[in-house]
Amino acid sequence: MSADSTELAIAVPAAVLGAASFGLASAIQHRVTKQVPRVNALNPRLLWQLVRKPIWVLSIGTVVVGLSLQVIALAFGPLVLVQPLLVTSVLFGASFAAWMAHRRLDVVLLLGGLACIAGLSAFLVLARPSGEGTGFTGDPVAPLASVLALLVIAALLLGRFSAGEVGVVAWALATGVLYGITAGLIKVVAGEARAGGIAAPFQHWSLYLVCLIGPIGFLLSQQTFQRGLVISPALAVITTVDPLVSAAIGVSWLGERIETTPGVVLGEVLAAVVLVGGIVVLSRRSEQLRKAAERRDPTESSWG
Repeated sequence: MSADSTELAIAVPAAVLGAASFGLASAIQHRVTKQVPRVNALNPRLLWQLVRKPIWVLSIGTVVVGLSLQVIALAFGPLVLVQPLLVTSVLFGASFAAWMAHRRLDVVLLLGGLACIAGLSAFLVLARPSGEGTGFTGDPVAPLASVLALLVIAALLLGRFSAGEVGVVAWALATGVLYGITAGLIKVVAGEARAGGIAAPFQHWSLYLVCLIGPIGFLLSQQTFQRGLVISPALAVITTVDPLVSAAIGVSWLGERIETTPGVVLGEVLAAVVLVGGIVVLSRRSEQLRKAAERRDPTESSWG
């Protein structure tokens, strides 16, 4: 067996198992967040309520397992292979949520999730992000930072004043952006540690920004899961926006490269259309399920 085959034999199972771990954790969190009272947006009291639920605490351990498997997968396999496999957490999450609710997985939700995975996979394969991307290049940080900050603020406001799945998708978008920023800055922290030793990151502002933005993104993800009737739309938005924002940070701030020939750009646009189409399908279907559930007034609300 060649060295490349050996690496893929490690990377692929690690990525799939990591996706399953993320999916299971998300399904648990989606279910448990509905067992505690709602709070205002970004109110940390929600975490205090959740931490008193043993199954929710167990889900955090599952997240740690998923992150560890993600690191292993990325260590042995290319990003364009590993990231699409990790996004299958959307399907795992929907499947686990349906199983926990003793319901069949909705076919329309399944197709919407597959469209999201296909769109992101095609985008990454065409873009072929490359480069070390472990430190700032000296290019201006403010333009992209301003766009991302405005996007988060706009999504939070839209989610705050929108009912139904529109609000859920808006908060999921904000969560995905925050996760993507965190992932991009973690690259910088890792680069600082490799270049200057374990103490070097403590002298760089990126570490402290990670410690601020990461928990905010996690808190918002729990509130997003709490609001959504089904897990699929929120999880799909979070898991697709995260790598896209991370890639934008890599290119704009860290000197990474993506393919930009006219044919590739056209393919990337088409891939983005498929991705957005998948999210629209998930949102519309989940809104249909929400209205049907409101008419029946069920005691259980996790469809998958």
